Amino acid sequence: MESPRIIAGVTRVVRDVGIAEELAQDALVAALERWPRDGVPDNPGAWLMTTARHRAVDLVRRRENYARKLADIGRDLSATTPPEEPADPDDIDDDLLRLVFTACHPVLSTEARTALTLRLLGGLTTAEIARAFLVPEPTIAQRIVRAKRTLATKNVAFEVPHGPDREARLGSVLDVIYLIFNEGYAATAGDDWLRPSLCEDALRLARVLSGLMPKEPEVHGLTALLELQASRTAARTGPSGEPVLLKDQNRSRWNRMLIARGITALGQAEATSSGAPGPYLLQAAIAACHAHAYTYEETDWSRIATLYSLLAARSPSPVVELNRAVAVSMSEGPAAALALVDALTGAPALRDYHLLPSVRGDLLARLGRTAEARAEFERAAALTRNERERELLLRRAAEQS
Repeated sequence: MESPRIIAGVTRVVRDVGIAEELAQDALVAALERWPRDGVPDNPGAWLMTTARHRAVDLVRRRENYARKLADIGRDLSATTPPEEPADPDDIDDDLLRLVFTACHPVLSTEARTALTLRLLGGLTTAEIARAFLVPEPTIAQRIVRAKRTLATKNVAFEVPHGPDREARLGSVLDVIYLIFNEGYAATAGDDWLRPSLCEDALRLARVLSGLMPKEPEVHGLTALLELQASRTAARTGPSGEPVLLKDQNRSRWNRMLIARGITALGQAEATSSGAPGPYLLQAAIAACHAHAYTYEETDWSRIATLYSLLAARSPSPVVELNRAVAVSMSEGPAAALALVDALTGAPALRDYHLLPSVRGDLLARLGRTAEARAEFERAAALTRNERERELLLRRAAEQS
């Protein structure tokens, strides 16, 4: 929970995200050594931050060029309280946001930017990031190492960019925030279906960006999407933490305040959009269709299928096509959707994607082809690395008799 904030705070001292991550880990190790003996401090986050910053100061002081570094930074590095921020109204007093923009610097490839930020802010392992990207784990590991090295050698500033540079780097930042949210909304691995702290961090960053860029429709679109998705969190798990599918959710548990915020943000996105809607605006419109339906059966699946078609044209992706197939199955029937899903089985990006056999299994079950459905659910269970999801898929497989 505290790791991203510690990394961001220490980066302001050492100006190197790779070293900052190592110092943050050192602080966490120190906590594991001391807290069992001395007790957990009243403010664990502050203890970790102070410990990491002290280690950062010691590291800078040991460097031969400490005097020059001190002059460049222009402050007493031994102070544990961050300095006052510039008076520029466009600036943001938020180290986490600075860390996002630094990790999303244009000297890095799009893939490297997203992987690095998920690692630093999301606290994800390379394996979890690989699952999010649908690429091999060694590829992600190499991207992260190279990204840290590039930021260090290029002396990338730890700051929120201004003017045209900020606009140019916005798209990558939005993608990063969305991926962080998704990892919290449906964890790729582990024992828990949800990781709420990631959702909260992503939603907070999206709200901050909305205030920073009030005329940017995609920022409002992303914020709307996250607000609407987050509104379902309480209903997405059962008493024991097991996943609850959308059709089985108790919609009275959906957070109406977040839905209202999401609808408002969607309206702002539409009001500021002057051309074809962007991908986040379209996804927010899809989420709004679900939010407006009081029951699963009342959902406007035809509109959702149409919106997914627009999204596929705007941002082609086999995952989008898979989601469109689900909507088609509800509006036109499972047979029509199965043809769409079967056309995706050869897509390289979906080869190890557990939701492809999961969706196919659901369609086959609805068509009465239970033996095939069971095999698909079992295959999906073998592919997922989330224990809760695996239990759900195996239960669905067992139901096919």
